Amino acid sequence: MEWVVLYFIGFIATTLGTLAGGGGLINLPAMLLLGIPIHSAIGANKVSNTVSSFSSFFVLLKRKRISLKDCIWIMPLSLAGGAAGGLIATKLSGQHLYILAIILLLFAFITSFLGKGDFSGEERLKLGKVSIPGLFGIGMYDGLFGPGQGTLMLYLFSYLKISYIQAVGYVRFATFFSCLGAAVTYIASGNIIWPLTIALLLGSVTGAQLGVRIAEKINPKYVKPILRIVTIALIIQIVIENVHI
Repeated sequence: MEWVVLYFIGFIATTLGTLAGGGGLINLPAMLLLGIPIHSAIGANKVSNTVSSFSSFFVLLKRKRISLKDCIWIMPLSLAGGAAGGLIATKLSGQHLYILAIILLLFAFITSFLGKGDFSGEERLKLGKVSIPGLFGIGMYDGLFGPGQGTLMLYLFSYLKISYIQAVGYVRFATFFSCLGAAVTYIASGNIIWPLTIALLLGSVTGAQLGVRIAEKINPKYVKPILRIVTIALIIQIVIENVHI
């Protein structure tokens, strides 16, 4: 029965995560409520995210909705940012990480009302004075803390006037690389409970495929309101967790 529950947790969380980020709002708290040890829950999340993010990225690449040439440079920026964030995280307390996450998400939420980007643009993703520090900084945030990484990236791509479906593909590409190293680490440490992880993974892959198909049909004008709702939910979750520290 637990396998079935984890399948649907992965399905729902990754469908949401593909569309607007914030899938961690659902799967990590749900796994902890099921009594899964914290390291095993995080490890299962990283393994399932690695596979599901690549599966959704590959669908968009195969359908020529995104170009590998345009997004290949996301990989070194995400990896370098994640590594830098991981190093910084070892020097900061948990409470400082929570405060940093709240500040960044509040900043993204406020600027979403000020910026003109609404995912209706058709610009190509290019190296620039905003995209390079933006992607590196979000990769660093992912290495530091994690929850909301996909949501922050979608805000960035909106500002850069990238179309929504391309933005989804680029976020999934970056997520694949940011999760890959962590997944390998958790597997090597022996923290993975494989039957439960596979159940979550199968649900996540199914959710990723549904999320991509919804993303192809959704009206871009509805994306910003969805992102704002997810951002507020992330902030509330982080505040609640911080109270319990």
